[in-house]
Amino acid sequence: MTPLFRRLQPAQKFRITPSSIARLLKIPKHLIVRVESWAYIVFVHRRDKGGQFISYRQLRQWFNAIACQIQHCTTCQQLQQLWLTIERDRKRHNKQYNDQDAELLYNFWKRCWHTVGHSQ
Repeated sequence: MTPLFRRLQPAQKFRITPSSIARLLKIPKHLIVRVESWAYIVFVHRRDKGGQFISYRQLRQWFNAIACQIQHCTTCQQLQQLWLTIERDRKRHNKQYNDQDAELLYNFWKRCWHTVGHSQ
């Protein structure tokens, strides 16, 4: 488990619905029988192909949780440390991250960096 994963605690804090999974998988919602949030991964029971594993990092809530963490940093040092943690996680789990989302997060982080830097 990476430091970012421990910090976000997705299994305990994310509310994952069949609708959100259906959107992610680009399938009709009626094909999803049940969604189980396991410690490190989400397991989706599907009518059409049995079961499927999904990484928490692929969920929109992962992106939103990171953005929330960035927003709650009050010093440049906290922001810098968080960004290093995000980058390490992204390098380690590269296939589970969407490049477009990573770019959006970086732009959001930069904006927060400038805001926090000017308020100190």
